Amino acid sequence: MSRLLNQLTNAFPLWVLTGGVLALFVPQAFTWFSGPWIVGGLGVIMLGMGMTLTVDDFRRVLVMPRPVALGFAAQFTIMPFLGWSVARALGLDAPFAVGLILVACCPGGTASNVVTYLARANVALSVVMTMCSTFAAVFLTPLLTKAYAGAIVEVDAWGLFFSTFQVVVLPVVAGVLLNRFAPRAVAFALPAAPLLSVLTITLICASIIGLSAAAVRNSAGSLLLAVFLLHAGGFALGYLAARAFRYDRVIARTVSIEVGMQNSGLGVVLARKHFADPLTAVPCAISSVFHSVIGSMLAGYWRLRDRK
Repeated sequence: MSRLLNQLTNAFPLWVLTGGVLALFVPQAFTWFSGPWIVGGLGVIMLGMGMTLTVDDFRRVLVMPRPVALGFAAQFTIMPFLGWSVARALGLDAPFAVGLILVACCPGGTASNVVTYLARANVALSVVMTMCSTFAAVFLTPLLTKAYAGAIVEVDAWGLFFSTFQVVVLPVVAGVLLNRFAPRAVAFALPAAPLLSVLTITLICASIIGLSAAAVRNSAGSLLLAVFLLHAGGFALGYLAARAFRYDRVIARTVSIEVGMQNSGLGVVLARKHFADPLTAVPCAISSVFHSVIGSMLAGYWRLRDRK
């Protein structure tokens, strides 16, 4: 059973891609998953992430501070600037531009840990970097979104702050506490938690795409290109940044994956809650498809390269 769950979890790019495509043509199959379902779904994902963390994970920051600091800095400098640059270069409509910037300012996604494992990179480092960027996002995501998107639309930085705290920090802390004080219950639930997170992300993204299916089809060219460039650039620049600081290929792969993969679910929740135009959430939903597919392709390439 455990092996089957792992196989289904590792196929997450296929789940997300299938859900996104189906939502374009059969939106009603996914649009029911909206409103409080999306917020609750992200809470479940972040709770699952917290359940995988222990006190030792926090101590690892002290053991490898330099690569963690590099990944952290790259996450919150490379991606926001890329989001703003791509949106401006392609002349995206305001809601799509804001959505692209918003997801670019989000922390690393939990799926990065799965892709890091598939790429035979440093999983412990990936977990620590995701954890650090997730907690820092409470402050940095609102501030960076305000800085880069404030000229396009009014950005409620305080509102973004409180929402990020509620849907990120509280569930993660609850998960850490459960892991500490109810280890048997966590051990029972943990094997199914990654698959549950993957399916929830699929529903969140498919729902947002389904709700704006017509607009996505009409703007498919520029919108898909923008999201692709954002994540392809993140993966590439993350890798190059690590190599520039003379880290080995394993750490470079880890940083690349961490920078290139965003917490798109958080972007969707913040976009739906704090921006009037529902199209703002669409780049965030599409982001989940692109970073999953690109990350998985890179992981497969690196695995094949290691065998040579």
